[in-house]
This record gives sequence, C-alpha cells and structure tokens, in this order.
Amino acid sequence: MTTQATSTATPAPSDCYHCGSRVPPGAPWALTLDDHTYPLCCPGCEAVAQAIVEGGLASYYRFRTELPERPDDRQASKAETWAVFDDPGLQARFVHSEAEGGDVHATLAVDGITCAACAWLIEHRLNALEGVTASAVNLTHHRVRVSWDPQRVALSRILAEMAAIGYQAQPYEPDAAQSRLQHAERMNVRRLIVAAVGMMQVLMFSIPLYVAGEGEISADFDALFHWLSFALTTPVVLFSAQPFFAGALRDLHTRVLGMDVPVSLAIGGAYLASAWAVISDSGEIYFDSVAMFTFFLLFGRYVEGRARRRSGHSGNALAGALPLSAIRLTESGEERILPASALTAGDRVLVKPGHGVPADGVIESGESSLDESMLTGEYLPVTRRAGESVTGGSQNIESPLTVRVTHAGQDARVASIVDLTDRAFASRPRIARMTARLAHHFVLQVLLIATLVAIAWWFVDPSRALWVTLSVLVVTCPCALALATPTALTAGHGQLHRRGVLITRADALETLASLDRVILDKTGTLTSGEMTLADTQVLGDQDADRLRGLAAALEAHSEHPIARAFRPYRRVTVSASEVISHPGQGLEGCLEGRTWRLGTPDFAAPEARPAPPGEGQWLLLAEQGTPQAWFALRDRVREDAGEAVAALKAQGLEVELLSGDTPSAVEAMAERLGIATWRASASPEAKLARIQALQAAGERVAMVGDGINDIPVLAGADVALAMNGATDLARTRADAVLLGPHLMRIVEAIEISRATQRIIRQNLLWALIYNLAALPLAALGFVPPWLAAIGMSASSLIVVGNALRLSRFRPVQAAHPATTTPVTA
Repeated sequence: MTTQATSTATPAPSDCYHCGSRVPPGAPWALTLDDHTYPLCCPGCEAVAQAIVEGGLASYYRFRTELPERPDDRQASKAETWAVFDDPGLQARFVHSEAEGGDVHATLAVDGITCAACAWLIEHRLNALEGVTASAVNLTHHRVRVSWDPQRVALSRILAEMAAIGYQAQPYEPDAAQSRLQHAERMNVRRLIVAAVGMMQVLMFSIPLYVAGEGEISADFDALFHWLSFALTTPVVLFSAQPFFAGALRDLHTRVLGMDVPVSLAIGGAYLASAWAVISDSGEIYFDSVAMFTFFLLFGRYVEGRARRRSGHSGNALAGALPLSAIRLTESGEERILPASALTAGDRVLVKPGHGVPADGVIESGESSLDESMLTGEYLPVTRRAGESVTGGSQNIESPLTVRVTHAGQDARVASIVDLTDRAFASRPRIARMTARLAHHFVLQVLLIATLVAIAWWFVDPSRALWVTLSVLVVTCPCALALATPTALTAGHGQLHRRGVLITRADALETLASLDRVILDKTGTLTSGEMTLADTQVLGDQDADRLRGLAAALEAHSEHPIARAFRPYRRVTVSASEVISHPGQGLEGCLEGRTWRLGTPDFAAPEARPAPPGEGQWLLLAEQGTPQAWFALRDRVREDAGEAVAALKAQGLEVELLSGDTPSAVEAMAERLGIATWRASASPEAKLARIQALQAAGERVAMVGDGINDIPVLAGADVALAMNGATDLARTRADAVLLGPHLMRIVEAIEISRATQRIIRQNLLWALIYNLAALPLAALGFVPPWLAAIGMSASSLIVVGNALRLSRFRPVQAAHPATTTPVTA
C-alpha cells in the first residue's frame, strides 16, 4: 500500500524512501544518497532507486510532491519482457513515421505518474538515451509521446528504461471509434474557445453602446464598433455554430426535425439581420446576442457530452481488456514472447503473476487467484485450478499458470461482450423512440408558434418582432426534451455494467422496471452448475467404471452443466457417434455399435421406466432401452439464492421455479428457498407454454436461464437474463447477461431499472413544465435572446445532472451481502 505524501513527499524514517511503504524488520535494501543511507522496502524499490540515482536524476527525490506506486520487482529490470514490442507487425499498429527524416514516434500509456516530478524524471531519463530525439509527458492523461531513431534504439529499450525507474508503459492504441470521439471533442473545445473569445470581444464593443447617453459616442465610433462586432461574430457563426447548421440540414434531409432547426434559425436569422443592418446602416444589431447564444449552447452541450461519456459506453474496450503481448510455449517448453493478437486456438501460453490472461482458455497446470473484476464486476479474486476455464482480460495474481488457448482475439469472450454492448447501444428503446417523435412534433409546433408570434409583433411593434421571435425559437428549443430519455438510459446502462449486468437489447431496461413475475431455472441458475457425480448404482452385471466412461462419452457432446460432472471419467479410447440431444430429456448416441441413452427414466427406458433409487437428481443410462445404471448428481445452491428470492418478493414480484429436473429435486429446492410456485419435469415446449399462458393473463415475465434447453423460453419471455456461465447461444438470445455468479445482481438490475424510469419521468416532466412556462414569457417579449439562451442551456444541464444521479445510485439491496449458507442440491 502506498502512503500518502505530504507537500514535500518525505516518507517517515521507518518507511521506504522511494514509495513510502512500511519497511519489513531487518530488510537489507537501502539507498545511499548525499552521504545518507535511506531504507527501502523491497528489491523493486532498490532497483528503481538505484537506476534513478545512477542516471544522475537524484533531484527527483527533492522535487517530488507525491510518493510513487510501489514498483513491480518482477519486471523492473527484465528487458526481455518488452521484446515483443519490437515486432514489426505489432509496431505497425501504433508506431508512426515523422514528417521529415527517418525518425518515428509513438504515444505510450504510463502507469504510476503522480506529480510533475514524475514527468520530469521520465523526460530526462528518455532524453538521455542515445537515439531518442524527443519526449513529452501529458500529465493530465498519463501519456508520453516519444520520438526516436529506430536504427539507434529499439522501442523495447525505451520501455525497459521506463520500467527501470518504476513506470510501466505500453502503447496507447485507441480504436477508430475512440479516435473519432477524441477528434470531435478537440473540435468542440476549439469551437467553444472561439465562441468565448468572440462573445467577450463583441460584448466589449456592445456595452459602450448600451450605457452611453444620447450623442456621447460619435457616429464614426458607433459604426466602427458595429463593424468590429460584425467581424468578430462571423467566425463564431461560421465555425463555432457549424454543428447546429449541419444538424439542421441533416434533420431537413431526413424530414425528422430536431433541436438544431430552431437553433439554426435563431442564430442564422439574427446574424443575417444584424449584418444587413450594419451594411445598410439601418435597423437593430444583435451580434452580442448571437455570440452569447452560441457560446451558452456550446458550453451546455460540452458539459453534457463530458458527463455522458463518463457514465456511458466508451470505445477501446477490447484493446483495454486484453494484454498486447503473450508468452507462448513451444513443444519443447521454450518461452517465446509474441503479440496476443497472433495467438490461435490450441496454443499453450504461460501467464506469470501480475500479467493479464491474453485469451480464453483452459488451465493445463498451476493454481492461482485471478482478478476478473474488469469482466464481471466482482472485486474479490477467484481461485482457478487445472482443468478450469479462464477468461481473457483476467489478471493473474499469485502463481504462474499454463493455459491452453480456446478462443483468442475477436473470438474471445471479452470481444463478444463488446459486441453485445454495441448491439444494445445501436438500437433505441421504445420510450426513446417515442420521445424523439415527441421532440419532432414539438419542433413543428414551435416553428408554427414562432411564425404567429412574428406576425403578431409585426403589427404591434415591428422593431421588436425579430427580437421576440428569436427568443421564442431559442427558449422553446426542445434540448431538454430530447436529452431527457437518452441521458438517463446511458447513465443506467453504465451503472448496470459496473455492477456486472450487461444489457444487450435496448428495451430490456424499460421492461425490467415493469415486471410482474420472475421465473428461474434450477440447474446452472439457482445452482452453481458445478455438478459432481455423487453415486453410481449398477443395475446389471457390467463394470461401474466402464458405464461411467460410456456416459462420459455421450456427455462429451453436450454443453449442459450436467456434462461437467462426467468429465473426470472420459476415456480417450471410448467415443460416441451420431449423438442427438433431446432438450429436457437427455442424450442418445451410438457406442460400440449399440444405441445408448442417458437422461430421464421416461426417455432412457420408456418401456421399463424404473423408479429412481432415492431423493435428488438421478440420471438413467440404458442400452437399447434396457436400464444399466443410475447416476446421482449433486450441485451447490448459489450462496445468495435465498436472499435473491426474498429480495425479489420484497420488490412485489412473483417468483417461480420452472425446471426440467425430477419433481423431488425441484420440490426440495423450492421449499429450501421459499418458492411457492414450482413446476418440474418441464420440457422446453412446456416452459414456453407456461410463459405464454402468463403473458396471456396480462403479466410481464422475466426468465433467468443458462442452457441450450432454455433458449426457446428465453426468446419467448418479455425479458430474458442469461447467467454468467450460460452457453454462447443462450447469451446471444438474452436481453441481459449477468457477468458474475451472484443472483442478487438481478435484484439490483430491477431496482436500477426502476430508478432509471423514475429519472426519465422526472426529466420529461421538467422539460414540459419549463417549455410551458417559458413560451408565453418569450412570446410576450419579457425574455431577450441572450437570457433565452441561458435558460435553455440551464434546462438541458438540469436534465443531464438529474440523469447522472444514477451514476451514484446505490441499490438498497447492495448494502446487504449474501448470508445464505451454501447447501447442496
């Protein structure tokens, strides 16, 4: 843990001189500086401190204002770790040639920058390298831009030198979407600056005209101030206000009027009228109002955009989750560093402690704790052992792991999560579409009202007609109305994602808030899906080991959680062919020239139909319809299953258990969890019929499942939720995916969805009240254009601020951790 520094960033005498951590008793590490010896806490700090002092950069310790993070002693001095970045194929993605000469440059994302002294240290260390021509640290975004001669110094050397002084760096590689967002944000800032400067200068020339008495300013100065205001307002209109005009043209082309149409009419009309007044030396001048209006609009949109980006969907998710490099093991066991994008299924990779898992795979050897918080939202590390799956993007914490790659690059799970998220953001929910239509009709009415106001004021006071009409157009601009729904939805999506719930279809958030019933599957949903084979009872004279091997050969063709219970009994010499899965019943296949079935008694032996030998879940293995063995399966109930069921009931929802398991197993589970309504031995068709019957009765139903047999009912439910361990097909059919194993996430998702709907209603009500109050005041001439611009911008910011309360929303149920004692089913 890093100790917080004082203003001089001087550690206590007993703390590490480099990072401020507590020094263990008898620690041998130390630094000698200016004839004084200072204690250090670990070999990593010693290596970094020595590198800083030997590089002639000891002034860093005198100038720093914050203590750095504790360095990683495993990587601080290993240059070979960075060798992968010398790969030409990898460099082609982020290394760019300079305009002149043979130098190249790249932008690096740097960890551990805490103060200006860090920037000084990095720049001086890099600039001292032979071949480095320039380096500049962006202290705000923790990035450094480096230019170098590739013939004299390698990129790996630059990265290794930075690691040697305690700063881990890797190429900053934004994707195309993020690059567009960054470009748009830079342009918005420039437009805002131009509008601000123009507004201040125009006001400087306008104020004397307002405060001066009759005849106090000569006609020459009056004309000069008007022409200067004209010149200064022109770039504000042509450059700063350009997005409004472009949006208005787009709206007119698509015949769907939005907020940019009245804004463009107001800005363009006032500017052209003022320009004509200056040129013809007749009429009123509104340049100050035009500049102020443009500035306040841009400022409101800029603040709104920044707030929405902090809470919403951001690009570069895949590049940020998966590491850039991997250590592939050859057939002889040699380590080779290569880009993670070059991995393919079947490769063996070594994941060292502190490194990220470069692809999805299965652990071949080793046991360690993994941090999966980036993917699941669960911040406690999970233990993974040989034979278990790991997800690309997880961070290895304790021990090295050897992983056999199953899915890499765009096939990895994190890529599918990004695709599902993109799908959700690409479509708009019903309420958002309804609000957009409402804003379109509102703009039509505003234009009609503005026309009537202009005609009326032309007869009442022609000199104020344009002024009042502009105020009507500005003050009633439906910005708040148009932002009310999408801003709240964006914040709600972000809050759910941080809590481990991924919304994959636009309407899911709205439907979750209006549910009447939640139907839960049993295996893999209420239970963990980590089934084990607890008992085998042979009915004939065959060997139990042989029968378990035959059953495992059948289950090898299934993705159902039951198949995992038979994995330890698979034999290389036994394989099944012509395997057919009968959802909800079992498997049928050909083994050793005979037809075997494994599943429910009615399916496996329809003629014999023996009774299970005991309570719980039993599977029957039959050969040509003749029973051969019973297999007893055990599964663990999820730790928070009982709490989740109770919380759903507390939310006023009906909870039902709908499973294909035996009646005894389902009844026992329902009694244990307090579920009054349950159905057992339900086929996928029966589950779907149950859903449709409830819907016909007027209920909105959510279904929670995880397997292929749940796909029909997931598709038929009003909203479908897939568990974190669900099959790929089930995840793609679901409206929401739980990224972690906790059922309480469902409760939180419903609570957040309801809060989102409340925020949307509040925003729509506010937008309606504001427009109803502001329109008559503007039409009567009580609101000048500049005040209308401030009011409209403030209204939009209020809507955005109200929506962003969702970012700090904490579900009530989240404060009560699961306390249910784990049991077996």
